[in-house]
Amino acid sequence: MSPQPRSDRAEHPRSDRFEGRIFVISGGDSGIGRAVAIGAAKEGADVAILYLNEHDDAQTTGDAVKEYGGEFLSIAGDVGDETFCRSAIDEVAGRFGRVDVLVNNAGEQHVKEGIEQIEEDQLERTFRTNIFAQFFLAKAAIPHMREGGAIVNTASATAFAGSPHLLDYSSTKGAVVAFTRSLSGSAVKQGIRVNAVAPGPIWTPLIPASYDDKAIADFGKDTPMGRPGQPDEVASAILFLASSEASYISGEVLHVNGGDVSNT
Repeated sequence: MSPQPRSDRAEHPRSDRFEGRIFVISGGDSGIGRAVAIGAAKEGADVAILYLNEHDDAQTTGDAVKEYGGEFLSIAGDVGDETFCRSAIDEVAGRFGRVDVLVNNAGEQHVKEGIEQIEEDQLERTFRTNIFAQFFLAKAAIPHMREGGAIVNTASATAFAGSPHLLDYSSTKGAVVAFTRSLSGSAVKQGIRVNAVAPGPIWTPLIPASYDDKAIADFGKDTPMGRPGQPDEVASAILFLASSEASYISGEVLHVNGGDVSNT
């Protein structure tokens, strides 16, 4: 990608905000997930990432985490498979003893002109990756979490505005919002907060993989800020929701979208 997505904001100083905390991040090999992994490690966390098959990307994330002194674990597999999710969380708990923060970030999208072009296998695949996985990982992780734990789910601006060319993707992201609000109501009784972020146009590897050159050239220019966001700008919001600074926030969606106003 040119330019490369920004995963680590130099102006954000190192701290001990997450000292001793264990993060699990799905889709942690690149994009927003990588930025969260680096940001968490920069603030004292140990990090486990789940990813599908981009081993070199996962290694790059791991190198950055280790550079900041965090322990790192990477687990390859399909988060749309509940058996994998359960075994991955068990592996993390076996290595670190518990889970403190779960970031449900893995996602996929497929641009189609209309509903008639969306085949059943694509529909199921998108739902499995984008929302089934969040169910599976939360279900597996909560028994390993203690009071003060946090879950942060990645939704999307398309959950609120829709997208005619990302019909199945937008539908999954609407489900993520409902899942976040619903899970919050039950998990809060265990002292676990559940929130979400709804990114607008963010410059991640998903974008050049999804769009043609013209769409890429114009990507993000229709926001009030006139540009796409960077992965580390979303990571900052996720890390806030994961931290004790957000101790009185649960069931909410934080919009990171370049200034577009959402009233829902």
